[in-house]
Amino acid sequence: MSKTIAIRDAYGEALAKLGAENPKVIALEADVGSSSKSIVFGKRFPNRYFNIGISELDMNAMAAGFATCGLIPFTNTFSVFMALRGGDPINSMICYDSLNVKLAGTYSGLSDSYDGASHHATLDLALLRALPNLTILSVCDAVETEKAVFAAAAHDGPVYLRLSRAPAPVIFDDNYDFKIGKGVVLREGSDVTLMGTGYMVHKALEAASLLEQEGILATVVDIHTIKPIDTQLILDCARKTGAIVTAEEHSIYGGLGSAVAEVLAQSESVPLEMAGLTDYAESGGYEQLLEKYGLDAKSIAAKAKKAVARKQKNTGG
Repeated sequence: MSKTIAIRDAYGEALAKLGAENPKVIALEADVGSSSKSIVFGKRFPNRYFNIGISELDMNAMAAGFATCGLIPFTNTFSVFMALRGGDPINSMICYDSLNVKLAGTYSGLSDSYDGASHHATLDLALLRALPNLTILSVCDAVETEKAVFAAAAHDGPVYLRLSRAPAPVIFDDNYDFKIGKGVVLREGSDVTLMGTGYMVHKALEAASLLEQEGILATVVDIHTIKPIDTQLILDCARKTGAIVTAEEHSIYGGLGSAVAEVLAQSESVPLEMAGLTDYAESGGYEQLLEKYGLDAKSIAAKAKKAVARKQKNTGG
C-alpha cells in the first residue's frame, strides 16, 4: 500500500474513461468541477457536460429529466451539498421513480478538513440510506473508485457514490472483482472483525497491524456498499470472530455502524463498537481531525480491544 492516489483524481479519470466507452453518459456539476474533478470529463466531452451553477437542487432535477430520455447522468458536487441542498429531487424524482441517475458526492467525511462543519459530510449516509431504491457506494482507493464508477453506470437505478478528497493508499490491483452489495475480506483473523468503509478501510488495516503486535488477530472487511449491505458477510464475521468494530467518517447515527447493528439485531448478538462521530467537527488538518475524533488506527484498535473484552466477559473467557 505504498502508492497513494487522491480519490477525486481517480474519479475524474474514471468518469472520462467511462464517457469514452459509453456515449449515453453525461455529466452535470454545481460549479465545483475543478474540485470534484468532473471537469476532466467536461474537457473531453464538452457537449455532454453541463455546469448548472451553485444550484444542486436544479442539477439533480435536470438529471432526472435527462434520465427519462435514456441518458445516464452523473451529477457532481460535494457530498454534504448533494445530500442536503440537492436532497429534494433525489427523494421526490430520482428515487421515487427509480431513475437511472448517478450521484457523485466528493469531499466526503472530514476530507474537506479546513473548511469545517459547513463542508464536512458526516450526515449524508443517514439522510440518503433511508431513501428507497437508492444504492450507496463508498470507495476506499483509486482502483475501487474506477470499478465503482463503471458498476454504477451498469446498474439500472439511482446510485450514490461517496468519494473522498484525500489521497488514499492503493489497496487493490486491476484484477479486483468489484461487485455491488458484496463486501471484501482483506485480512483474516479470529478475534475481532474490523469493518471499514471509504478511507477508514486503510485505517482499519493499520489498526489490525497494531492489534497483531498485542496478540489480537483481526479480520478486516471493506464494506464498499452501504446499501444494500452485505448481510451474509456480516453474519459470517459475527459467527467467526464474535466481536465487530465499524469505522466510518460519518456520524454513528444512521451510517455504517447503524446498518451493521440492524443486521446483528435480527440474527446475531455479538459485541459491536462503532468508531465515528457524534457531533459536528471543527476545521483543521485532515489526519489531526481523524485522530481527535477517534478515527485513527490507534483509536480503532482501542475499540477492538474493548469489543474483545466484552466478548470474553460474555463467554466467561
